[in-house]
Amino acid sequence: MKLIATNLNMPFNADESTLRLLISADTRLPAESIRDIKLVRRSLDARDKNDIRFIYSATFEVDDKDYNKYGGRFAKTVSKAPEKPSVAETAGDIPQPSPVVVVGAGPAGLFAAHTLAVRGYDVIMIDRGKPIEERRRDVDTFWNGGLLDTDSNIMFGEGGAGAFSDGKLTTRIKDARAELVAETLVKYGAPERIAVDAKPHVGTDVLRVVVSNIRKGIEAAGGKVRFGTKLTDITAEDGRITAVTVNGVEKIPCCAVVLALGQAARDTYRMLFDRGVEITAKPFAVGVRIEHPQPFIDRSQFGKWAGHPRLGSAEYRLTAKSGSRGVYTFCMCPGGFVVASSSNKGEVVTNGMSYAARDAQNANSGIIVQVNPSDLGGSPFCGVEFQERIERAAFRLGGGDYSAPAERVADFLSGSEPAPFGAVKPTYRPQAVPRDLKKCLPGAIHRGIAEGITAFARQIKGFDMGDAVLTAVESRTSSPVRIMRDENGEATRLKGLYPVGEGAGYAGGIVSAAVDGMRAAERIIAVYKPERTV
Repeated sequence: MKLIATNLNMPFNADESTLRLLISADTRLPAESIRDIKLVRRSLDARDKNDIRFIYSATFEVDDKDYNKYGGRFAKTVSKAPEKPSVAETAGDIPQPSPVVVVGAGPAGLFAAHTLAVRGYDVIMIDRGKPIEERRRDVDTFWNGGLLDTDSNIMFGEGGAGAFSDGKLTTRIKDARAELVAETLVKYGAPERIAVDAKPHVGTDVLRVVVSNIRKGIEAAGGKVRFGTKLTDITAEDGRITAVTVNGVEKIPCCAVVLALGQAARDTYRMLFDRGVEITAKPFAVGVRIEHPQPFIDRSQFGKWAGHPRLGSAEYRLTAKSGSRGVYTFCMCPGGFVVASSSNKGEVVTNGMSYAARDAQNANSGIIVQVNPSDLGGSPFCGVEFQERIERAAFRLGGGDYSAPAERVADFLSGSEPAPFGAVKPTYRPQAVPRDLKKCLPGAIHRGIAEGITAFARQIKGFDMGDAVLTAVESRTSSPVRIMRDENGEATRLKGLYPVGEGAGYAGGIVSAAVDGMRAAERIIAVYKPERTV
């Protein structure tokens, strides 16, 4: 019989082979009668820095006779293992008249296209950017002071914005597909630990390889992938989408479109709005990136155990209030870098990134402040226009060459003239320059960040260290618009158009975006029968 034991805890530096003894204690069964132990969840409890522990859940097998004899004596943390979650898919019976077009090769688009292709459907995934290796070279060129390619950068191209991030896979959604996302990532090259860690991350260096492998999997299953292919128009008949136009000239017939835009596709948002697609403003948040020495963050979280190889680089998640506005840390990247994420000329945008090892000298995180559409007038694109204003202001303040304006925390909080950087060196490339951030941040945002830092220093002593560096602006935390959809996942005013993912306003990370893309694919599968037998 297969059982599961939860809340198995042991010192973080103990050997995991001890799990057998812990299960034996909880079941009162001899250790040798417990077989086939498989770890299903591992989380870190560092609340007591003198007794940091790992908390485990694990499945295991016992003979039915032992369960029948001793089951009533098992601890409450032992129970029958649940069935593996599955996603029901019933194919429709309508012949597929034309391909499904998936717009965008970020997590939502990749998983939508993969779900369709491996089940035998005719699918074309398009992206205005380039394949990941070419895209990486374009990004490196920009970071080293070269030209910005507005179609191949951190925001556009294979893998989406998540391909240049920490590759965090933490999600709060409760959906069986989340487990399938992890399994798919492992299948295509992610480390197996992501399927069990409570706070899994892949790292941008590994994630790029995984993304490329998923694309190859789509192609191997019969799907088509086209880069340098930008959605420029749509065609509809009788309230249903029937074709997309790409690069302004080529029309591609389609039976459905999975619209997995990234949030940088502002020109596409406006084209869709002009064609009658319902788009509304939604809340979002903007702010800056803060950098501290990673050893300081390690000590704050792990005390005397900071630097232990089994603990790795420490992270944090902090929240506060500035009046009625929420202020919180966002996308914390241990041992990482602040990166230039501009996608339009004349705008400075920052984000955070870590490699799998998380071994760089600085920790960084966004400190962001909530913005509501009502603050900005409430029109559909009021948030987009707000982002554009502060990104252009940051560009001008940095000197007009994509240098980012940055400021020591001491000067930011005191209002002093920005001094040269001290012990904490900013990691942003091409470069960060000392500037007064009040000149690019609206008053409510500047005030919220200051109040947030002060509040966070009560949670992590020294968080407000004078030499910590703030780099502006962190403005692409989430989409400021939502492409409205009905209960079937289709756009409210256009059948066959399925808005999904972060850019459409329906996800908040790699896993939730991937799951949203899979749901759209399943809805299309429910209508049409596959073109190919798989």
